Amino acid sequence: MIFGIGTDIVDLERIKAMKAPLAFAKKILGPDELSHFIGLREGQRLSYLGKQFAAKEAIVKAFGTGFRKPLFPQTIQILRDYSGKPEVVYSKEAKSYAESLGINKSHVSLSDERNHLIAFAILEV
Repeated sequence: MIFGIGTDIVDLERIKAMKAPLAFAKKILGPDELSHFIGLREGQRLSYLGKQFAAKEAIVKAFGTGFRKPLFPQTIQILRDYSGKPEVVYSKEAKSYAESLGINKSHVSLSDERNHLIAFAILEV
């Protein structure tokens, strides 16, 4: 059964206009995401950053909470499996919170088109 759905869209031009994208990355990315971000070529970093932010926004919208304890951008990581499929990985505290609500599966889909990045999330109980 579906607990919640969420979606978010990011205009890539807003990400490109940032004066300090690395500082923003350090603020919103979890440790595994940040490591991946740093390893990307310069031309891939901004798109990755925008997708990650859109995904996290979509997830907290599916929770119906927005960003508030224990759901902060760094407590939700969007990693990729061996085939590139995005997977939601929660910090210990965020996972405990999700489980307390009966959420046992979290899904996210990411897409991009020239200047727009979109994420769609579904939480299952």
